[in-house]
Amino acid sequence: MRHSAAGLGFALAITFTGLAQAQTAGGAVKIGVVNDQSSIYADLSGMGGVEAARMALEDFGGKALGKPIELVTADHQNKPDIATSIVSKWFDADNVDAVFDVPNSSAMLAVQEIARKAQKLVVVSTGATSDFTGKACSPYGIHWTYDTYALAYGTGKVMVQQGGDTWFFITADYAFGHALERDTAAFVKAGGGKVLGALRHPFPNQDFSTYLVQAQASKAKIIGLANAGSDVINTIKQAAEFGVARAGSGQRLAGLLLFDSDIHSLGLPTAQSIVMTTGFYWDLNDDTRAFSKRFFERRKAMPTMAQAGVHSAVQHYLKAVQAVGSKDSLAAVKKMKEMPVNDFFAKNGQVREDGRMVHDMYLAQVKTPEESKYAWDYLKILKVIPGQEAFRPLAESECPLIKTR
Repeated sequence: MRHSAAGLGFALAITFTGLAQAQTAGGAVKIGVVNDQSSIYADLSGMGGVEAARMALEDFGGKALGKPIELVTADHQNKPDIATSIVSKWFDADNVDAVFDVPNSSAMLAVQEIARKAQKLVVVSTGATSDFTGKACSPYGIHWTYDTYALAYGTGKVMVQQGGDTWFFITADYAFGHALERDTAAFVKAGGGKVLGALRHPFPNQDFSTYLVQAQASKAKIIGLANAGSDVINTIKQAAEFGVARAGSGQRLAGLLLFDSDIHSLGLPTAQSIVMTTGFYWDLNDDTRAFSKRFFERRKAMPTMAQAGVHSAVQHYLKAVQAVGSKDSLAAVKKMKEMPVNDFFAKNGQVREDGRMVHDMYLAQVKTPEESKYAWDYLKILKVIPGQEAFRPLAESECPLIKTR
């Protein structure tokens, strides 16, 4: 079931002790989760992301620095102006210490600037553009789960190596789509491949027939889908209806950003054999399964990588605050960069000086219906991509924090 909230008026506050509000107002550690709870990214983030944050607070014991932890959440409706209004109020009036999740690359870049001015922490799990820790980097910004560079490296580079050396892109026309197309095209060209064309569609969009017909006519071996959420779901469904990339056509679809929730919506008969890159899979090992089964009990769905990333990021922040004995943003960020990330989400992860959390990524392929043995058994892992390979090297970074060091 999808939960939604509209506008700036929605804010959910959760306090993990029985103390009165007056007792918690002074000095409580306060965390905000802002994401899409009613639109195109609601299933892959949304209230599932809120639940993941709530679980992180509970797992931490509900207190930090001897005071109750509070959680506030809001729906930014994928609109940067709404996102910045929410976060500005949180920082200026509501004493929120750190903001998490932030899907939609335009929104995350806008929130980054609000956080920079407020000198408060923002940790992105669902937003994708690699510019967040590149030319737009901030001392107060951390990018946790994945980015467009890692997605492009995993899917784009590997598919070129496998013979997919001509590409046509269908791209969401905003910061996320532009960055994902750019980063993937760079790997295609570096591998000796060619980009035969690209079309950009409105965000969000319903009808992809025109884009698919032109992609099919291009004869490109790979049709790269640089979109996400219901946009990529609709693109893949319509591709199947029109016979695009059908068996024997010489064309394949590359889902450059897919989530378990997308595959669940599509169904294996439609999604089967699509190659994708992910930062987390619920059925990877005992630790991922243990967390995911707890999450499933609450949400009746397995967690996406974005939702799992929210839990991991919130926990790491709380550990840092507790370790330094302060909510000071720079002190917390410094400690977050010093401490390795070791949890169900990442092993020996590390937050770099540019704010990029480096961890292993996974090249995966969607199973056929015959290969799937139980509910949510959707992916087979083709390759573990070490974090040092998956994310943009610091030597290639445009982050001013690195250049001026």
